[in-house]
Amino acid sequence: MPKIAATALVLSALVSGAAAAPTKPTVVLVHGAFADSSSWNGVIAALQAKGYPVVATANPLRSVASDATYVSDVVSSIDGPVVLVGHSYGGQVITTAANGHDNVKSLVYVAAFAPDAGEAAADLAGKFPGSTLGEALAAPVKLASGGVDLYIDQAKFRNQFAHDVPEAQAALMAVGQRPITEAALTEKSGTPAWKHLPSWFVYGDGDKNIPAQALQFMADRAGSKHTVVVKGASHVVMVSQPQAVAELIDEAAR
Repeated sequence: MPKIAATALVLSALVSGAAAAPTKPTVVLVHGAFADSSSWNGVIAALQAKGYPVVATANPLRSVASDATYVSDVVSSIDGPVVLVGHSYGGQVITTAANGHDNVKSLVYVAAFAPDAGEAAADLAGKFPGSTLGEALAAPVKLASGGVDLYIDQAKFRNQFAHDVPEAQAALMAVGQRPITEAALTEKSGTPAWKHLPSWFVYGDGDKNIPAQALQFMADRAGSKHTVVVKGASHVVMVSQPQAVAELIDEAAR
């Protein structure tokens, strides 16, 4: 075979192989109460270094139904497979938002609620002893439309929410925290997506918002493919231990 023809065949094979290489799924990150999308920054950097496209949504934190509809709309806008990742209340949101989407391939719960039908975040947080969130809340902000917004008292924020995050960083997080309506935390869930989608769980055993016992209960009930417990980590394990969280998301994506 002439040398030029042989080279052409090799190049053609390389191009075909590149074209056939599977596209990595898009990772959609959904933050929870008292946080915002920047809480995923360390995880985002680690995932992008592995070649994953990432979308960190701005979860409205108004109600489970409306927040899940918003995240569902984001998922609908994405071509190709998706891994949905939720932190805290964001776990309840992805549990609903994943329903009806053939492109959602897996769920990752990061110190997150994974409710069954008829359960609310507040129910699960109080199912086992250990949560001190109630006593760390600031005075509720009354809303003109009815109901109240909840914040963590800034002076109590680090100890309650982010004890393993550097003090200066936790202080900024306290000021920039996003409030959640009380109604969202007491709203009951519908059919959970974890009943038909594979799920992964990661949390810290130093979590003061959702007791570790409750997180393990939800992971076991959902048939977690792999549960990672980070020794001593706070509720914002994605901030304090982004590499551990990113590695589990990578596992779920693969």
